[in-house]
Amino acid sequence: MAGGGFAAPAGGGTHFEAKITPIVIISCIMAATGGLMFGYDVGVSGGVTSMDHFLKKFFPTVYWRTQEGELDSNYCKYDNQGLQLFTSSLYLAGLTSTFFASYTTRRLGRKLTMLIAGVFFIFGVILNASAVNIEMLIIGRILLGCGVGFANQAVPLFLSEIAPTRIRGGLNILFQLNVTIGILFANLVNYGTAKIKGGWGWRLSLGLAGIPAVLLTVGSLLVVDTPNSLIERGRLEEGKEVLRKIRGTDKIEPEFLELVEASRVAKQVKHPFRNLLKRRNRPQLVIAMALQIFQQFTGINAIMFYAPVLFNTLGFKDDASLYSAVITGAVNVISTVVSIYSVDKLGRRFLLLEAGVQMFFSQLVIAIVLGIKVKDHSTNLHNSYAILVVIMVCTFVSAFAWSWGPLGWLIPSETFPLETRSAGQSVTVCVNLLFTFVIAQAFLSMLCHFKFGIFLFFSGWVLIMSVFVLFLVPETKNVPIEEMTEKVWKQHWLWKRYIDEEEERENGGGYELENKHRNGFDPAAKL
Repeated sequence: MAGGGFAAPAGGGTHFEAKITPIVIISCIMAATGGLMFGYDVGVSGGVTSMDHFLKKFFPTVYWRTQEGELDSNYCKYDNQGLQLFTSSLYLAGLTSTFFASYTTRRLGRKLTMLIAGVFFIFGVILNASAVNIEMLIIGRILLGCGVGFANQAVPLFLSEIAPTRIRGGLNILFQLNVTIGILFANLVNYGTAKIKGGWGWRLSLGLAGIPAVLLTVGSLLVVDTPNSLIERGRLEEGKEVLRKIRGTDKIEPEFLELVEASRVAKQVKHPFRNLLKRRNRPQLVIAMALQIFQQFTGINAIMFYAPVLFNTLGFKDDASLYSAVITGAVNVISTVVSIYSVDKLGRRFLLLEAGVQMFFSQLVIAIVLGIKVKDHSTNLHNSYAILVVIMVCTFVSAFAWSWGPLGWLIPSETFPLETRSAGQSVTVCVNLLFTFVIAQAFLSMLCHFKFGIFLFFSGWVLIMSVFVLFLVPETKNVPIEEMTEKVWKQHWLWKRYIDEEEERENGGGYELENKHRNGFDPAAKL
């Protein structure tokens, strides 16, 4: 794999020689285990909340409502705010912790922030697996949420900064691939633990989250920090040495000098969050926030959180519902692999737009089938229609997994300039977790009130977000991460209006870097 050097082809820009070195691959795989933990936490909650012994212990009212003869509505049997809080508390905690994670990511580095995430995960797992009351359960989920906030802040930045430009998209998507593997692993675990006699299977399901938690913690001790982060913290020689190692060549001077200059400009920004609001940063901020909101309003987390519960609601038997959740989890993993191979070839925009069509169609079919065949008090969905629903759910999940899932994280992590990158990632994670919390807390109630119309609701959002991508999201494939302003934002029909040349010059001219290189500007003078 460690072939010859390559140049970023986009727009005839700066050529940074680099090889795909083992240290890059190993570091990215280690860092992406944060996604494994995140995915397991997403997937495990839906299976656990469909287990009778878990419901009987912590949510007895829901348990009795699900029993035969106690059912008021086929769509409403799991509608309970406490049950939804068990799932959503993780994301509320993640939302809060991401602001602290922004500070540690910037001041202490990406590596240490990932270590902090791993420690939070481990303590959260211990509390959840040993829970004897609802308080322990919720506190454990909150600690897991803190881990999610720190991991989602640091890992995408780490992956984008350490990867060579040519394969940045594919390596960044390792995070999302691990999310999908975590979900599949959780579904498989739930399928097995649901059959355990004695009613302690749910403890095993929650406890096995310790495996990815330990992997992330150990991995964060083994990886190197990114050159961007080291240089940003004034450790220039160490950053240069790491850059030499990860690029596999001694010809790293052009890239090193560009990183030094980007760091110099970044240090002039005393208030990165305030700087985010400046006009020249508006395009990145708007797109980053919109992608997170739209990602949640595809309806994916409603399906992934509550897949077993959803299939139970549709009349599937317990084993069949968990089995169907495993199928959707497997589709999720396979489709994310497709994204890794296609994102740097087909581009970000193509994948987002194609997936929009696919998701809209599948949700429309699901809504029609449920609207005609599933009534409030029907006890089963006919086999042929049940299979059709599972196929459409898989069609939807596959489209999301090679588009909105990974690209919702990739695009923001590669578009913010260094001086606002940590703050921008913090806002990205915050908005994502806020709307994840909203959907997680509201979905079962929405399902109860909207019934089959819930899928029409989400399909409407898919249509809106596809139009947004068509007109407002530029292509970023193969563009060096520090050259996004020149080659992306200044070339876009709308966003170029927000890049104010005079304001850029007043703030150190970092965005004129490429022009200054042409005019003989030497960032080494700033050393």
